[in-house]
Amino acid sequence: MEIRRRSVPEAAAALTAAGVAPLIARIYASRGVVSADELDHALTRLPSWNTFKGIDAAVARLSIAIANGEHVLIVADYDADGATACAVGMRGLAALGASVDFLVPNRFEFGYGLTPEIVELAARHGPKVIVTVDNGIASVEGVAAARALGIDVVITDHHLPGEALPDTDWIVNPNQSGCAFPSKHLAGVGVMFYLLCALRTSLREHGHFAGRHPPNLAVLLDLVALGTVADVVSLDHTNRILVDQGLRRIRAGRAHPGISALFAAAGRDAALATTYDLGFVVGPRLNAAGRLADMSIGIACLITDDESTARTLASQLDQLNRERREVQAGMQEEALAAMACATDEGACSVCLYQPQWHQGVIGIVASRLKDRFHRPAVVFARTEENELRGSARAIVGFHMRDALDLVAKRAPGTITRFGGHAFAAGLTLPEAALPRFAEEFERVARERLSPTALQRTLETDGELTTEELTLVFARELMNGVWGQGFPAPEFEGEFRLNDQRIVGERHGRLTLVQGHRRLDAIVFNDTGPFPPRIRAAYRPEAHQFQGLFGLQIVIEAWRPA
Repeated sequence: MEIRRRSVPEAAAALTAAGVAPLIARIYASRGVVSADELDHALTRLPSWNTFKGIDAAVARLSIAIANGEHVLIVADYDADGATACAVGMRGLAALGASVDFLVPNRFEFGYGLTPEIVELAARHGPKVIVTVDNGIASVEGVAAARALGIDVVITDHHLPGEALPDTDWIVNPNQSGCAFPSKHLAGVGVMFYLLCALRTSLREHGHFAGRHPPNLAVLLDLVALGTVADVVSLDHTNRILVDQGLRRIRAGRAHPGISALFAAAGRDAALATTYDLGFVVGPRLNAAGRLADMSIGIACLITDDESTARTLASQLDQLNRERREVQAGMQEEALAAMACATDEGACSVCLYQPQWHQGVIGIVASRLKDRFHRPAVVFARTEENELRGSARAIVGFHMRDALDLVAKRAPGTITRFGGHAFAAGLTLPEAALPRFAEEFERVARERLSPTALQRTLETDGELTTEELTLVFARELMNGVWGQGFPAPEFEGEFRLNDQRIVGERHGRLTLVQGHRRLDAIVFNDTGPFPPRIRAAYRPEAHQFQGLFGLQIVIEAWRPA
């Protein structure tokens, strides 16, 4: 792994001139921040909904549904983004006066999206309007089936559109052609939140709330934050505002019972909630329902207002997550064994399939392989229809959905259907087509990935002085909004080794010396032995032990000094 120091753009000077501390200015400027305004996470900094293409028409249709008492059915996706978007829609539409229920497809029976089969199932609920969340932009056949039954479909989605759009007048998606909304990185839950904000404004202007206050939709931001981080969308300014505001609600004890219960089930203190908790603690427990069972369990956890019910459901989700880990561990072991036997050591992509693999876990395994080998990865499992369902994950510099689109065009008939965005996608293909797909996918990867892009690098934000490396600074960083496209700060430095021991059988616990100061450090999944002096890339952490906080550095990479 190459350790490389980030360049510091000239914007750092402008940030410092605006009153930002030099160290903080250096960190943010290197992540593309050019103005101190971008560090303001107040809700007033959110871009208005009025530049969303199609939002006025969607608002008008939902307003009619509310006025006439028409039944609205939300059709959700089965991941954390879809579940939180569904919960936001359920809570928000009900608060605005709608008669609303939800349906989430079981991934093992119906697959992804608003398919004709899902429409047939949805019709049994008697809806006049279906609202899709985190899906629908590719549901051409499903929307046609709904129209044939006299059901209107409002699509809220964030995935990239295909060549043909569904035949409906109500599409809200920042990535559709002609949409001027400035943030193209909203998760599905963010799109649903924006639609609710627009709907509330319209209802207020038309006197719907005469004599009473409109509902405060900001109460939904803990759900928006969870879905946004868990879906690993790029954290542009808009998403950072949504996530920061949601985290503030969670830390202040104002989260919905389901989210509080998920924190408790994981043994985490919600008062200290971070983006790490949303992405790697709470998110996986919610996702486990969709991966191994039925996401309706997760949605029920998010929409209940009863704390006892929330605790019971969160406990079920925690148990499902434990089972998911066991399944994942076995699949990863088999995947790594297959990689060890691979004949093409110079491959630019990873494409694996085993007939016994669990289709609910292939996305996580693809992500782990992508991280381990620093290659775009696709992992397949067999469906009950004897098709192959794949989950794909991309590295920086490789647009996954565009790559699949190119494979589909070069090898017609290979991919049955696909969809997704830059960093993640899903696809289906006949089992006999797998060798051709793997060949074409590798060809696209070779064309689009330079040797530099295939070189794993760890970028740091330079060195910290003894005065800068403090517990206060570590806590400030932990409370920041970091994630996809806006990585958490890493630093580098040279240390003298004072002591080393093994903890948890797999991790190295070190005592380091910098100048005249001792520092606690941990190296995960590395037991050493470590040399007398090391050069390390690390992140500072406020570590809690027996109720007390202390400074710890987490070493991500090291070499002898």
